Amino acid sequence: MISRSREETCNLGRKIGESLQPGALVALTGDLGSGKTAFVQGLARGLGVPRDYYITSPTYTLINEYPGRCPLFHADLYRLENNADIEDIGLYDILRKGEGVAAVEWAERLDKETLSAAIRIHFEILDDESRRVVIER
Repeated sequence: MISRSREETCNLGRKIGESLQPGALVALTGDLGSGKTAFVQGLARGLGVPRDYYITSPTYTLINEYPGRCPLFHADLYRLENNADIEDIGLYDILRKGEGVAAVEWAERLDKETLSAAIRIHFEILDDESRRVVIER
């Protein structure tokens, strides 16, 4: 699909979030500024995360957790170099427990087995406002 604004990208995330159940993994890929975090902001609203929680990319904290009808674990793997680093931050433990929805930016750094169970969403910048969004299951 083509998203023509940040708001459309958020709305897509919200709609998908409304249908997700605990244990879901949403694997997000795309260049910097392509809309991954905007999508997760909408996803959070669809999962019932209260509006007083400001959703930001966890580039330095690596994983943020937000309460909702099921918890949202938002991870950013941009700064991690290998699978051992991902294991060290506890992301695989979170995924194994399946107690919430995990949205992972720079998900191409996850192992192939983990990615095989994910909803994969790729963002491509078309121009200042428009993004191509490709969703695969």
